[in-house]
Amino acid sequence: MSIPREHIVVVGSGIAGLIATLRLATTHDVTLVTKNELAESNTRWAQGGIAAAMFADDSAEAHITDTLIAGAHLCDKAAVRVLCEEGPLRIHDLIRFGVQFDQRDGELAKGLEAAHSYPRVLHAGGDSTGLSIEMALVHAVRATKNVQVLEHTFVADILLRNGVAAGLSIIKRDGQRQRLDADAVLLASGGAGQLFLHTTNPGGATGDGTAAALRAGAEIADSEFYQFHPTALAHPETFLISEAVRGEGAVLLDANGRRFMQAIHPLAELAPRDIVARGIALQMAAQNGKPVMLDATRLGGEEFLRTRFPSIDAAVRRRGMDWSREPIPVTPAAHYWMGGVRTDLYGRTSVPRLFAVGETACTGVHGANRLASNSLLESLVFAWRCAGLFLGESTLPSFNINTAAEFDATRVHPLGAQYSPERSIDRRSLQTLMWAAAGIERNGHDLETALAELNATRVEGSSVAALETANLHLLARLVMTAALTRTESRGAHFRSDYPHPSPAWARSLVYSQRATVSTTDAAETVAP
Repeated sequence: MSIPREHIVVVGSGIAGLIATLRLATTHDVTLVTKNELAESNTRWAQGGIAAAMFADDSAEAHITDTLIAGAHLCDKAAVRVLCEEGPLRIHDLIRFGVQFDQRDGELAKGLEAAHSYPRVLHAGGDSTGLSIEMALVHAVRATKNVQVLEHTFVADILLRNGVAAGLSIIKRDGQRQRLDADAVLLASGGAGQLFLHTTNPGGATGDGTAAALRAGAEIADSEFYQFHPTALAHPETFLISEAVRGEGAVLLDANGRRFMQAIHPLAELAPRDIVARGIALQMAAQNGKPVMLDATRLGGEEFLRTRFPSIDAAVRRRGMDWSREPIPVTPAAHYWMGGVRTDLYGRTSVPRLFAVGETACTGVHGANRLASNSLLESLVFAWRCAGLFLGESTLPSFNINTAAEFDATRVHPLGAQYSPERSIDRRSLQTLMWAAAGIERNGHDLETALAELNATRVEGSSVAALETANLHLLARLVMTAALTRTESRGAHFRSDYPHPSPAWARSLVYSQRATVSTTDAAETVAP
């Protein structure tokens, strides 16, 4: 008799979800669930590139050092070593799947981004790296057997059976709620940029996977660390202006046309992102909120900008600006969440048979501040490793997520003790509150006031949009709680009342809450 194949449900269709799906499908039945179209994800909007030590005069050790420095002494060193040592192998896998990285003189083209000591950032299609990767992997998934794709399907909750992940409660496009049984659940559903009023993330980045994991009892780490990208176009139709533009030599100017970053950090425009974002925010405050200007007029003219940054160039010109001739206005915006569902080096979470990879996960790689272009690599490396568990590639001891000393895992804090909602709140109000109190610069008074407001409010409604906002509300309480607890400044977390890092806080904050879901939460079972 043949042994039945395990059924694995993967949530999310970015690089992490797609890579995991492709590997798992070789030995398992896979259902890939995504709330939009298959090709729509945060990955496709990644402009800058993917970092890896691919060149003879670079090394994994140098990449490790740069990552640890950017992470402000909060990275898990073992995770960083895995990332940097296995990264080049995974880049070759992307090439095998059809990703065509840009070349120069017959070799992979090098790109420099902030806080890298070497130009190790690879790009494809100029500034369309994410899109190039996404489309290559989507094509591969479409051509793979044993994969069922459920598009326009919202994950309402992770279902548990005796404390073990056993499937999902999903809502289909027609509004029907169903149960999708599984032998394991792998979350790769991206970040939660929609927490903030200003973000580079698409509208679907509402943290659904992280919120569902929290409700299922999973541990969440480093939630206070949200990276704000320094340069989003200051326009009603905002758009990310990649750090690679500054890597090519563009500079930041104040309202009087003078550079100001040189006085803030020796690396000026190429300082770590948190420093550049705060520098811009301070300069904007000094000029009554007016955006600063990004000057790319000396990079080589219209042809160079169109060739090197085709997506950005087209977007800027569609908005009526000619950045080859005049500087363009930019402002910081929420970009990437270092925090997420706490995992080991193979994507295992504190809930049995629940896995997390990509931005949904917190592997400890990024610490307090992600090094530029490490996010796609993290998704790729750890999704590959996670899928490898199911393929029998690794023999591991019984799961113990508390082995990483940097996580200070003996202190897992409860969330929600003060939650007693009295009135409703809408998404715009929540985003405004988060931007004001938990944005680039924070302080205890504003955090306390905002957290009290969140704890006194709830999100009403049962539509998918309302459930997304409820997820944001839950995660906003988590971010606020952690930000209020961490009485120091470190990486992307800056508090004006505690402006310096403290050795006592060289550890991660971990939160969890009692599981609130079970297999009885959905009435109808969907066969895979």
